[in-house]
Amino acid sequence: MALDPEVDLFWRKTVSMVDQLLACLEGLTATELNWHPAENTSSLFILATHILGNLEENIFGVLAGQTVQRDRDAEFISQGTSGEPLRQHWQTLQQRAATVLAQLSQSELTRDRPHPRRGQITGREVCWVVALHAAEHMGQAALTRDLILAARPK
Repeated sequence: MALDPEVDLFWRKTVSMVDQLLACLEGLTATELNWHPAENTSSLFILATHILGNLEENIFGVLAGQTVQRDRDAEFISQGTSGEPLRQHWQTLQQRAATVLAQLSQSELTRDRPHPRRGQITGREVCWVVALHAAEHMGQAALTRDLILAARPK
């Protein structure tokens, strides 16, 4: 089944943002992946872990009504030695999300549903939340990567 044109636009933009965010992890050491630019900021590994958790919760949990086990607080203390497990998880999420989104009708976009932190929102708003959140964190990740590369010895 083909995606609704509005859903297709949302999904293409979201995939692009997540792909760009995950690309920021490439070629970095474990120390660099886990580096925090300042106190109370997130490392690249945290940003990637968090955006995948957010996407999973919103698309599968809020939009599709599936049970999703997410520990949001744990995302913000996560560490890793490589971005590869996150890239693999993203590949799986993309396939699952494509199936869910292909079944999304216009009436599902306008139907209210409960969100764990935002109250009642429509399916369309869920899509916007995911896309905008991914774009926000992609920008943070790009800047964090630039800071890491600038700090490397020349």
